[in-house]
Amino acid sequence: MKRKTIESNMPVNTQKRRVISTFMLAMINVAILASLRGFIILGQTGLSLVIMLLIAAILFFFPASFISAELATAWPKRGGIFAWVSQAFGEKWGFVATWLQWIQNVVWYPTILAFVAGTISYIFDPDLAENKFYNMAVILIIYWGATIINLRGMKVSGWFSTFCVIIGTLLPGILLIGFGIHWLSVDNPIEIQFNWKNLLPDTVRKDDFIFFAGIVLLLAGVEVSAVHAKEVENPQKDYPRSILIAALITFFIFLLGALSIAIVVPIQELSLTAGLLQAFSHYLHNNNLSIVVPIVALLIGIGSLGQITSWIVGPSKGIYAIAANGDLPSFFQKINSKNIPVNILLIQGGIVSLLSLVYLFMPTVSSSYWILTVLVAQLYVIMYLFLFATGIYLRYKYPKKKRPFKVPGGYVGMWICAVFGTIAALFTLIVGFFPLKSFHIHSVVAYPIFLLIGIIVLAAIPLFIFSHKNPRWKKK
Repeated sequence: MKRKTIESNMPVNTQKRRVISTFMLAMINVAILASLRGFIILGQTGLSLVIMLLIAAILFFFPASFISAELATAWPKRGGIFAWVSQAFGEKWGFVATWLQWIQNVVWYPTILAFVAGTISYIFDPDLAENKFYNMAVILIIYWGATIINLRGMKVSGWFSTFCVIIGTLLPGILLIGFGIHWLSVDNPIEIQFNWKNLLPDTVRKDDFIFFAGIVLLLAGVEVSAVHAKEVENPQKDYPRSILIAALITFFIFLLGALSIAIVVPIQELSLTAGLLQAFSHYLHNNNLSIVVPIVALLIGIGSLGQITSWIVGPSKGIYAIAANGDLPSFFQKINSKNIPVNILLIQGGIVSLLSLVYLFMPTVSSSYWILTVLVAQLYVIMYLFLFATGIYLRYKYPKKKRPFKVPGGYVGMWICAVFGTIAALFTLIVGFFPLKSFHIHSVVAYPIFLLIGIIVLAAIPLFIFSHKNPRWKKK
């Protein structure tokens, strides 16, 4: 994930300070959080998504936002989570936390790429969305194509990503919500019932709680924008306002978008990879506009490609910062003429290619998509456990450290945020080990074993590398 920090040794009275507006910072958060594929995960929970979104925001989003902002304004150093955790618990654990932030993003690629494959299948044949070999081929072709674009430099990839997101994310999202409002206004049949009973998560339906892991993942990433907290004019007041604005906008985008899908596509028929186009197909077919479906599919595919392209280099630069610090071999320190860490991108691509093999071994494409989504969420919330612990530890270790933004409520507020966030993170970590009934996993034992092995192996790698660190790795 992309991180921007401000770091200066200039005296306070001569330092040139960039100031961004509260609304602009809110939009940065919305850009990070809002994603069309989130509509599908939320749509799986029906009307209860309203309560589940609120719970995830209160227990996870706001605590993570406030603690990240305090750390970012008190330690505005390059490296973000690496600098914060290293300050609290040492460089080794800073390395682990940064690695988790990077590797979860690598695991995320096969899920978003499967979403792209399911979407563009509507250009040719919707049945391809559940074809394992088709998904595998699309994932490899698009990912490596996006990698090649990024190797040409940030200027090229930046323009490409901007174009893709405007026509392929914003436009389809607005259209979908518009279709949903129109569908309800003309008294069409709907697939969910709007009543108090359906508003509450079904305590009998275990899947509702398991989907909470996916919802937390949708709201993760706020630490990326927290490094901008010091750039607002009054961090103590403006940052909470920006978070509140972002939370409200994101909440209603997810709410309206997911409901627009849920009202026309039965939950039991909703595909995690092609659900967005299922909804568009319903709307367009109902209005005798089926010929437009392939065009919408193409737009959404382009938008997702832009999102992938814009995320490929960002996380790799975090790993490059670690390599430049001497914690990785010199092989990882190589950059090309465009200042792109070429070897890290190639290794990243190799890992993505291997992870994509899961689509060949799981019973369905949707189940493959979900198990990788859960693995991403679990790896990411482990990083957040470091973040919440760091917030408390540094508040006590450096009580007099100047913090332009402080978590509201003093020490009590910090403890409340850290405890709430930890509870949400641990809950997400634990429920992820339970398979969804709706996917008919053949082996309920193999499912959690796959996740456990994935977590242990991927989390152990940075510890192994750090324990074998060689002084000659230090960049000269």
